[in-house]
Amino acid sequence: MNLDTWLWLFVVLGEGAVVGLLVARCAWRTLPVFLVYSIWTLAADLGDYAVLHFDKPAYFNVYFLTKIVDSVLQFSVLVEVAWSVFRPFRASLPRQTFWVLGLLLTIAGAIVWPFAKDAAFARLPFQWQLMGRFEQTDSILRVVIFLILAGCSQLLSIGWRDRELQIATGMGFYSLVGLAVAGLQAHLGIAQQNHLQHFKELDQLLVAGYIGSLAYWVFSFAQKEAVRREFSPQMQGLLLAVAGVARGSRVSLTNSSSGKSRSGRDL
Repeated sequence: MNLDTWLWLFVVLGEGAVVGLLVARCAWRTLPVFLVYSIWTLAADLGDYAVLHFDKPAYFNVYFLTKIVDSVLQFSVLVEVAWSVFRPFRASLPRQTFWVLGLLLTIAGAIVWPFAKDAAFARLPFQWQLMGRFEQTDSILRVVIFLILAGCSQLLSIGWRDRELQIATGMGFYSLVGLAVAGLQAHLGIAQQNHLQHFKELDQLLVAGYIGSLAYWVFSFAQKEAVRREFSPQMQGLLLAVAGVARGSRVSLTNSSSGKSRSGRDL
């Protein structure tokens, strides 16, 4: 077997181990989207391999579609991780908080989108440029989420044994590798055109980075998750203040709407 086959085999084994551990830890109760994403990546890698060997002309279309779905699921995982961080305090938060987090991440993605240009895809058809931009945007968001969770870990009362930070660390690591590889490939593409072997080696480095993340997840998920600690008093005060403002705004809007309805009936 060549190196690409070995890398693919390690990826599939790692993804299978992650799925098995998530099921064993009953992850569908707390992290259902990440479990769905893990199952999807395993199925997609097996499917891509089968299509490549049995229906090669259709491979690029299948690969493109799987990458788009992958980007959407990864974005959904980021929303779930952000929401899961607030698990100890969810009862005190407005029910709309989950959707607000999704909206904030969408806005962040929209801000990142214009800058997420992958020069390595510049000469390829539009659909491949679109795929590259989706991947770059997701990669930057994953790195940002990891840095926020790691930097604010004390304030959020999370540590390296908490699933939220473990997931963010794994995603952040291979996203950093992906951004580095994209930058090197862009440099090679701009400097000279005949660098196909170097491009392939960098792609293999990217896969190796993903295997590293899978190995970290396998190691982390094999251990029992730490009991989530309560938020620090400072964080609790901040969240209570935000929740109070949100509830006050909602009540004001409701009263305003009710007042307009009564005025309309009086007329």
